[in-house]
Amino acid sequence: MSGEKENILVSACLLGVNCRYDGGNGKQEGLIRLIDKYNFIPVCPEQLGGLGTPREPAEQQLVSGETGDLDIVRVVDRSGKDVTDSFFKGAEETLKLARLYGCKRAILKERSPSCGHGCIYDGTFSGTKVPGDGVTARLLEENGILVSGESNIET
Repeated sequence: MSGEKENILVSACLLGVNCRYDGGNGKQEGLIRLIDKYNFIPVCPEQLGGLGTPREPAEQQLVSGETGDLDIVRVVDRSGKDVTDSFFKGAEETLKLARLYGCKRAILKERSPSCGHGCIYDGTFSGTKVPGDGVTARLLEENGILVSGESNIET
């Protein structure tokens, strides 16, 4: 059992899969160099939620809940289309895969409205970053999976 490699959930774009909103990827060579040490389980929550590639960029917006607090997340694309349901579906599907493969950790794309951890864009499409987590990152953490971004990769 000690010889088995750990399964780690990884944003597919970080592994070179062309699944980003713009049809490109965010390949991280440092991550690729670790492929012999770990079993990477590639995921793209946006695609798992039914969104195509390429697609309009999307950002999270906080809207008032029934209590008046800014606690309800809505995700809209640059054209104003509400894509919240797709993002939440993708997060749920990603969690299913994490459970299926017994993943305890995830390395996700920073600043993404799905995968961002600790820092996301503010919903104005101005490039302004704010503290926060993407929809998928939040769900994974709520379910005990340790999430980190690509800048925390140790080679």
